[in-house]
Amino acid sequence: MILPPQSRGDLNERQWKRLMPLLPDQKPKTGRPNKDHRTMINGMLWILRTGAPWRDLPERYGEWETVAGRFYRWRKSGIWQKILPSLQQQADASGQLDWKVHYVDGSVIRAHQHSAGAKRGSNPQSELSEIEQVQQREALGRSKGDFSTKIHLRCDGNGKPITFLLTVGERHEAVVFEQLMEQGAVKRFKVGRPRLRPARVVGDKGYSSFNIRHYLQRRGIRFTIPRRSNERRRGKFDKSIYRQRNHVERCFNRLKQFRRIATRYEKKADNYLAMLTLASIILWL
Repeated sequence: MILPPQSRGDLNERQWKRLMPLLPDQKPKTGRPNKDHRTMINGMLWILRTGAPWRDLPERYGEWETVAGRFYRWRKSGIWQKILPSLQQQADASGQLDWKVHYVDGSVIRAHQHSAGAKRGSNPQSELSEIEQVQQREALGRSKGDFSTKIHLRCDGNGKPITFLLTVGERHEAVVFEQLMEQGAVKRFKVGRPRLRPARVVGDKGYSSFNIRHYLQRRGIRFTIPRRSNERRRGKFDKSIYRQRNHVERCFNRLKQFRRIATRYEKKADNYLAMLTLASIILWL
């Protein structure tokens, strides 16, 4: 069935039924009732999908100030950060989250000129200049792709995003590997510790280092990481497992279908991370 133009990209009934119980109450205990959650989220998805400025939001979604205000207010209160783990928890309980193998990779995101200009706020004890401090804090830097941000992603064996973090565009993947592996724990409905570690991790040559292999071995995690040509030690390498690394590349491709992810427009790293979280939520619905 072809949806009418005004509905393309909006939440369908199945997605809405899964998402609705995870949202705040439509009518709070005090104050005025909120405008319809579904309409507001559809407006956010339009912005996420098209990459357009908030002011260009179509009138059918309501006033752009209301939709934008709802998005940023939920970001500050941690709503998006709670919804994603809840969906992952549901998937884990139904056996739809693959812990046998996780894939890791990084992707450079070109930053638009509108993403510059965040407040500086310097730290006198830092050796970096005020501009460099802002770039580190807001995950903006110079790389081969010029002014950019890098997304570091870990996805499960089905190609669904588990966790991610942002760094400046020139940051190497190996530097933040341990941080990426230590976040993204999924709670269980029944009694038990949250699940964090997969049985195997697959990454490209960028993750080939003694420290990373030692980190994984100490935690009992198997790995499939090809060695660089200048490394002396060699070992068994399963090419058939490594070929499945395209799962993380396809995950990046699906995330970048949202133009607000493919190009960074947000000045604040927290706002861009919220956009990335919202895109990941849609992939899990």
